[in-house]
Amino acid sequence: MSIDYLPWNQPVTMADQPCLRDGDIELTYTDVARRAEAIAERFAALGVRRGDVVAIMLPNCAELLLGLLAAWRLGAAATPVNPAFTANEAGYQIQDSGAVLLLTSTADADYGVPAVLAKDLPARSAGVAPEPATGLGDLALLIYTSGSTGRPKGVMLDHSNLVAMASSLATAMRLDPADHCLLVLPLFHVNAICVSFLAPMVSGAQVTILARFAPHTFLEAVERYRPTYFAAVPAIYARLAELPGDVRPDTSSVRFAVCGAAPVPKELLRRCESRFGFVIIEGYGLTEGTCASTVNPVDGVRKPGTVGPALPGQRVAAMSPDGSLLPAGQPGEVVIQGANVMRGYLGRPEATAEALAGGWLHTGDVGFLDVDGYLTLVDRIKDMIIRGGENIYPKEIESVLAGHDAVLEAAVVGAPHPVYGEVPVAYVVTYPGAAVTTSELFERCRRDLTKVKIPVAVHVVGQLPRNAVGKVDKPALRKSLSMQSA
Repeated sequence: MSIDYLPWNQPVTMADQPCLRDGDIELTYTDVARRAEAIAERFAALGVRRGDVVAIMLPNCAELLLGLLAAWRLGAAATPVNPAFTANEAGYQIQDSGAVLLLTSTADADYGVPAVLAKDLPARSAGVAPEPATGLGDLALLIYTSGSTGRPKGVMLDHSNLVAMASSLATAMRLDPADHCLLVLPLFHVNAICVSFLAPMVSGAQVTILARFAPHTFLEAVERYRPTYFAAVPAIYARLAELPGDVRPDTSSVRFAVCGAAPVPKELLRRCESRFGFVIIEGYGLTEGTCASTVNPVDGVRKPGTVGPALPGQRVAAMSPDGSLLPAGQPGEVVIQGANVMRGYLGRPEATAEALAGGWLHTGDVGFLDVDGYLTLVDRIKDMIIRGGENIYPKEIESVLAGHDAVLEAAVVGAPHPVYGEVPVAYVVTYPGAAVTTSELFERCRRDLTKVKIPVAVHVVGQLPRNAVGKVDKPALRKSLSMQSA
């Protein structure tokens, strides 16, 4: 069976179509196939074989994706490494993954494997690469989780997972060769690889890579390259929403944008849609589910506050603690089935068995489905605060705080308490130039929340801590509270 996102499997009619560009290079589908072939030859000469793993530690650039394709050309897998990692963090991933080669930009540390510099990658093939033999069952990606509950785990995704995800996204987002994705999310995460690279590839569309996000340069790129869509995290939309009112870029080429990776206040999406004039569809998924499992439709009924119905080919349900599936409206753990669900965690059979118990991917998220199958997320199970025996979901408090016109973002975590065990504490970021008092925020909470859910403290801060993929770093907030109470 053809793995149809690989460039050498694309129809001949797509050969001269624009495929991939960054700030330094622009390539057609034929160019991409030829360069991937040449890089595969270099990798093979250094000993990479089918079943091996290649580590790729680069900032967002064309060479990162070409290196990914080259590994796949040989039947090898790739593990993208955050280029901002320390030598200790990068070394752990490279060693844990069993990588036999590292593609990087600088040889400033010895990780015990041969290194190839991106600047030295060949552009022309010598025609000596082995015949393509990549199968759907071959391991394709090792994506490492954020490690907020311990050492990061390597999520094993094979090509059948990627095919299922890319084709499902392309169908749901109605992509075709006229589409053009502006890729701005970091490519060491599966979101950018699937939503912003593989989905366009299976559709014959094109991709423009931005090295990093900055509000003004991002909007300049929208005006210059005229993309039809992009995917971003809530932090990016927050940065765009806080731009001065006189910043009015031409975003007329964008037919939709995607928001995922973390909960987002519907007020923030409403502000961005109103200001920039394009539809924002909120979706939901996990690395263990190869990126996405639900999304609001581009064309059709969008329900703000939900993350939409299941993507084509997937089943999403809410499960009770006893393993039974719950009817519409009743919250439980969100569970997922489909060809997108991971093979498992590398070298972690017990964690794999727990995550895939009963034939479902257990997400650790609490949510409920409505009668139309649209999923509403309540919160993370691990983020739940138990105050004197009462279960409190921070997302409910965050939604109340974010409903204030001055509030850009809110985060609520549990603080240790000698009597109640835990109590909620809130952190709030305001829009630039906006002002709000803690008294106003407490009044809003008293109006909309029962007494047990009202935060014991509300802190107005300049920014919230974030992890490598842009999510609010709640473990860091909880750790700071624990240290204060010690």
